[in-house]
Amino acid sequence: MLKVVLIDDDPISTFVTEKLIEKNVKEPVQFFKFTNARKALGELYKLRPNYLFLDLNMPEMNGWDFLDSLNGESEGTSIYILSSSVDERDINRASSYSMVKDYLSKPLIKKAISRIFS
Repeated sequence: MLKVVLIDDDPISTFVTEKLIEKNVKEPVQFFKFTNARKALGELYKLRPNYLFLDLNMPEMNGWDFLDSLNGESEGTSIYILSSSVDERDINRASSYSMVKDYLSKPLIKKAISRIFS
C-alpha cells in the first residue's frame, strides 16, 4: 500500500488532490492529511510515506520552513511542492532542494498524477 502525505491548510485543495489520486492510481493508497506543517514534521519519521505533497503558503510553518527542517526524515519519500504560486522565484527556489522532485501548480492534474505514480 502506498502512503501519501498531504500538507495543506486548504481542506478543499486536499480533498481534490486526494480524490484525483484515488481515481487515477491503480495501487491502494493510504492518505495522511495535515493542515499544519509542524505537526506533519513530527509524524513524518513514523509514517515513512512514499509521496508527500506540500503547500508553500501556510500559517505558523510554511512549506520552505518545513523543507529546511527536514533532517534526513524524508529519506525514501518523493516530495512534490503543490502550490497556487506561479512566481518564478518560488519555482527556482524549489529546485534548490535536492529532496524536491517537482514543483506542481494547483490544482493537480491527471497528467501529473500519471507521471508521478508511473
